[in-house]
Amino acid sequence: MLTVSNYHYIRNSFTAKYQSIFGVTPHEFKKQLQLLKNQGMFIRPVDLLNDADEVLSPKENNLLVTFDDGLKEQFDFALPILDELNIQALFFVNSINFENKKVSTVHKTHLLRSIISSSELRMKLSEIDNFDFLEDEMQRARAIYIYDDEDNATLKYILNFKLNYKEQEFIIEDLFKKYFNELEVLETLYLSEQNLKYLAAKECLGSHTHSHYPLGLLNSDDIKFELANSKSYLENLTDSKIDILSYPYGTSEACTKQVADIAKDEGYKIGFTTTRGINTLAENHLLLNRFDCNDLIGGKNYK
Repeated sequence: MLTVSNYHYIRNSFTAKYQSIFGVTPHEFKKQLQLLKNQGMFIRPVDLLNDADEVLSPKENNLLVTFDDGLKEQFDFALPILDELNIQALFFVNSINFENKKVSTVHKTHLLRSIISSSELRMKLSEIDNFDFLEDEMQRARAIYIYDDEDNATLKYILNFKLNYKEQEFIIEDLFKKYFNELEVLETLYLSEQNLKYLAAKECLGSHTHSHYPLGLLNSDDIKFELANSKSYLENLTDSKIDILSYPYGTSEACTKQVADIAKDEGYKIGFTTTRGINTLAENHLLLNRFDCNDLIGGKNYK
């Protein structure tokens, strides 16, 4: 069987006017890895590629670490700890940050929410015609964003699932330009191309699609582009094979069977969602489960 622990931000402190960027410190990260190491055996990404059924069989408790979004702090703070503990991890990146020199809308949102209130963003959303937020959507928002209060969960659900990506980008882009320089953010937030080549050489690089959209909400042509473009760009840049991906957001809305089928058609062999659970032989290899690191031993919400 396989237990996967997923991470995003890793930095020495998480302080901002408004709390919107959450993660773990290097100390917390190392402590959790040491605790996990006592519960099973960390595998290499190539082990999963070469023999997924063996990794997923119930004989042993296999462990894997993943990172989404291709953030520079993951390379600077997490990778040295991983090397010290002789653990390999998978780092999933969006090609839009490198090919188009654009900050992902999701990260623009995180940065904006760290300096302006959720209520101000909600006011912007209210300007859209025929915009309603229904009770069942509120319940879904609470279920997805279990670590957020109701205001933040509502805002994140609206941005990530209710608005189409063109509407979301229009609203966020206008605000982002008022507060941030995109090129400066690109240089400080994301991995460098040299970092990507280094990770690819270690067989630790994967795709997080091109634009960080919830794929299940797109049409089939756009899904295909998001998967194919990221794969080809990263393969050409790093002169390596990119056979593993993680789906942005990773929920059932984002990771439909259609999405998994298209991913397989595009040449991916392994795909990760954010559905919490241990992976066994019963799982679709293109729809594997992952725990948020906070849900596992050593995490903030572990019981």
